[in-house]
Amino acid sequence: MMKTNMLLLLLFLGVAVQAQHITLSGYLKDASNGEALIGATVYVEELKQGTASNPYGFYSLTIPAGRTYTLQVSFIGYETIKQRISATESQNVSLSLSEETALMEEVIVRGEAANANVERIEMGMEKLPVKTIQKLPAFMGEVDIIRTIQLLPGIQSGGEASSGLYVRGGGPDENLMVLDEAPVYNASHLMGFFSVFNSNAIKDIQVYKSGIPAEYGGKASSVIDIRQKDGNSKQFGFDGGIGNLSSRLTLEGPIIKDKWSFLLAGRRTYYDVLGKAVGLDALVDNTIYFYDLNGKSNLVINNNNRIFLSGYMGQDVFEMGESMYMQWGNATATARWNHIFGDKLFMNISAIFSNYDYNLGVPGDNADNFDWSSRIKDYNGKADFTWFPNPQNTVKFGVNAIKHQFRPGKIATNGDQSMFSNMELAHYNAIESAVYLSNEQKISERFSVQYGLRLSHFQQVGKGEVNIYQNPDKPDKDEIIETISYGSMDKIGDAFIHLEPRLSMKYTLDRNSSVKGSYNRMVQNLHLISNTQSPTPLDIWLPSSTYIKPLKVDQVSLGYFRNFKQNTWETSLEVYYKDMQNVLDYIEGAELFLNDAIETELLHGTGESKGLEMLVKKSKGKLTGWLGYTWSETTREIEGINNGNPYPSSYDRTHDISLVSSYQLNDRWNFAANFVYATGNPTSYPVAKYNIQGNQVYEYSARNSNRIPDYNRLDLSFTYDFKKNVNRRFKQSINVSVYNVYGRRNAYSITPEANEGNPNQTEFVRLSIIGAPIPSITYNVKF
Repeated sequence: MMKTNMLLLLLFLGVAVQAQHITLSGYLKDASNGEALIGATVYVEELKQGTASNPYGFYSLTIPAGRTYTLQVSFIGYETIKQRISATESQNVSLSLSEETALMEEVIVRGEAANANVERIEMGMEKLPVKTIQKLPAFMGEVDIIRTIQLLPGIQSGGEASSGLYVRGGGPDENLMVLDEAPVYNASHLMGFFSVFNSNAIKDIQVYKSGIPAEYGGKASSVIDIRQKDGNSKQFGFDGGIGNLSSRLTLEGPIIKDKWSFLLAGRRTYYDVLGKAVGLDALVDNTIYFYDLNGKSNLVINNNNRIFLSGYMGQDVFEMGESMYMQWGNATATARWNHIFGDKLFMNISAIFSNYDYNLGVPGDNADNFDWSSRIKDYNGKADFTWFPNPQNTVKFGVNAIKHQFRPGKIATNGDQSMFSNMELAHYNAIESAVYLSNEQKISERFSVQYGLRLSHFQQVGKGEVNIYQNPDKPDKDEIIETISYGSMDKIGDAFIHLEPRLSMKYTLDRNSSVKGSYNRMVQNLHLISNTQSPTPLDIWLPSSTYIKPLKVDQVSLGYFRNFKQNTWETSLEVYYKDMQNVLDYIEGAELFLNDAIETELLHGTGESKGLEMLVKKSKGKLTGWLGYTWSETTREIEGINNGNPYPSSYDRTHDISLVSSYQLNDRWNFAANFVYATGNPTSYPVAKYNIQGNQVYEYSARNSNRIPDYNRLDLSFTYDFKKNVNRRFKQSINVSVYNVYGRRNAYSITPEANEGNPNQTEFVRLSIIGAPIPSITYNVKF
């Protein structure tokens, strides 16, 4: 109780609003389409005080009454508005900003205040404007948000054909990816070559690696918050493109002008259709494609009430005649209600649905026919509040509850001829809930702090079954004593309750530099069960339970941020340390496929990750881009692996370099290049082999004691914009890209195999997913 009282005392210290103050509040929007401007700055020149708009474009600023002030509203790429305000009473000041019509110096890496990296309290956080991503080289002409995120310091790719992310030593399941607040459990198309996020439908992307605010939880390493466009409330328009692999089209416009808008976006690959049309033998009996559908509707009821409805649906289909088929996909839906109480309290209530499922099987009625299916489904309700008591404090608090439904695996057969038997793994259900409270407080002109607490609660519930083992600490499938059955919504085991403190601090050295520090604890109760380094459509998700413990991560970060030449150059240096408890790994030769006692294949232990990240970013002028470097070390220590000694994690990358550049030659020609270099993935090579009854059996080195060769790749592109006319709505462009310009055969894996001519001789075989330059051309049109 004492701790709670102390927290409340700290939280509301200095929050009380003095008498004779008035509040300015409202929404900031794009004048051309009515889209909310996220992170636009509102600044009172005479008071040298300001604030920024929230993810819905809303702001609130309390100032002394009785004077006339100059209100300045600005956003990069838009004309700054200055308006005289008579502070006699609280008032709604909603403003629309117009894009700059004069040819401006290209800004590539942000859409907020010019020195936001120095001034904002968050560290380990990046914003990625979609316009930046659309200019960069694209694999097969398909602009990809996740591939661009992989170019940021501290974030590495899970592999050539993977949309998985390793963030500061964390695994691919430790990233909270949300699309309009709905979690996306598998963000990959075509086995990882593309992500599920259609850039034409996306408005804003925020990536948190550390100092994660208290409103986020459930994953241990990072948050990737992606928000769709609201839809043009001014006029009808479309945006589309035709490339080597896919086509996309986005439609948006007003249903009721300035009141009710819509957005519809679709994307589909057509390689299968064209291949069959031209008679490619490989596609005559085979099918491979994916599609996406995005939708959103935005209704403004009045100044105090807004409703948003949004959704996503995507599917991958892979069929090899009568041999095999795979299908997997995501579906999400979000309904949100924004309400403003008075002029200082903003509320958002959301109802969220998310589903990820996949099927794998052999069709027909032969002896090998089967259909395997798996699914995870979420129902989520949440309420978030933001209170703006005064310019020195912004208080956030909220609550959410999620019901998870896990269906790890089910096999169904066609007829009695199949060699397989119908079976289904045990179902799992869980209730995950949380409450949070935080405050961002400006202590002085130089020092600001953001502090908060998140209280999480996770309870597995029935129906379900739990095996009881002779040795619960080391479960063995041959030592099951009994199996206990639980009824619907019965509590299974004890609840997992955790306090997750969050703290961020910023001290401004001068107008161009600052130092920042942060600490956060994250707890994760959903676990991806996979013995591959990159997520695949066939992985399964399981909850924390009697035998699977929650993953707990404590992270400390410290950074120095410095801008040069009027914010043309941004530089930063960050160091971090992560302590990880209850990390999962697998026994040697683990069997994860359709295992109804999967806990017997898992091991728990500890881990740590430490690293240094440097970023140099140029955001003005004809040449823009960034250079990022990461040094890191990630280890694990688990009893039963490597004799209990520490070993490199599968997600360990010692060095990682990304160079991203864009050169705007003139108003028609843009050239761009990406170069990446990374230390090879950890692996284990055989150190001895034995011949047993004509079969070679290998003895491997210590876990992850070797590495595959280092990875490097160069991509180039140019974009040509047809005749420019700022007053003309119809715009066309062509993008030409070459992925892997010098055709390097980067190793995805290296495995030992017996030489065909001499079985006693072992040779190592390199698997390269892409070993040649991949050119592409895309035609884009916008109206």
